[in-house]
Amino acid sequence: MPQVAFATTQMQSEASRRSRAILLLALLVVIWGVNWVVAKKSLEYVSPIWVTAFRLVPMCIIFFVVCLATKQLRIPVRADLPVIFSVGWLHMVGFSVLVSIGIQYLPAGKSIVLAYTTPLWVLPAAWLFLNEPFTPRRILGLVVGMSGLILILQPNAMDWTDRNVLIGHGFVVLAALLWAVSIVYGRAHKWVTPLFALLPWQMLLGGLTQVVLAFMLEGVPQVKWSLEMVLLVGFNGLLGNGVAYWLMNIVSRDLPAAAVSMGLLGVPLIGLFCASLFLGEVLGPALLIATVLIIAGIILGTIPKSTPAA
Repeated sequence: MPQVAFATTQMQSEASRRSRAILLLALLVVIWGVNWVVAKKSLEYVSPIWVTAFRLVPMCIIFFVVCLATKQLRIPVRADLPVIFSVGWLHMVGFSVLVSIGIQYLPAGKSIVLAYTTPLWVLPAAWLFLNEPFTPRRILGLVVGMSGLILILQPNAMDWTDRNVLIGHGFVVLAALLWAVSIVYGRAHKWVTPLFALLPWQMLLGGLTQVVLAFMLEGVPQVKWSLEMVLLVGFNGLLGNGVAYWLMNIVSRDLPAAAVSMGLLGVPLIGLFCASLFLGEVLGPALLIATVLIIAGIILGTIPKSTPAA
């Protein structure tokens, strides 16, 4: 009986953790959806690589202070160094910098769609490296969700002879690939140091790398200072980077990699509506159909099939 009680408690704890992770994933989706519009507007005031540094470096300092104040600061153990490099370089630097450059050449809405082709890369990688199965339900969710994204993207309508179009699309697709690698590794990693205590170190690595790249490629920062600029970069840093990266670490640990990537398909949905509302980007009938497809794909890919009661 004690063993049965212990197993029941473990199952309840796992279910509770999974439920919390799903709610945090939903919050992350909203933050990142809005953040795309904020990132696009920020480029009116700061060059693309410097803007990524301006929003990450202050958050790095804040998180170090918070960890010190709450006595949660830890020196990372050797076993956690790979995940620091994975998140710091692949996501915070690779994804953020490539997207920030690529979004200069593309509408915010289409940039979001391209960036969230990530599930195309995560699903086969999770199957190959994490032994996550290609269940019929997951495959159907991926097909339905990605059909919606392709419908929004409308590749036949693009001018593929335009160099800027190629640069924009290429950079954002490469960003999606790097993020997929980070998601898969985050799921496979055996975490030792608490997630919150690792975040400042990931930010330190990412922020320092961004500053070095910015000086090398863009020179001394040229900033058009204004209250709007400060608010945009502040939102982008505090929520779009600090809080969002913490949430991403949690959901990557507590949910299957394929489920995380499918859930993040909600980001372009929110981002597209925000782009229309705040940037005046036109929403056509295709978006309404795609919206239904994306929502259906998210449901199929992230919500587990209910099992009958014993």
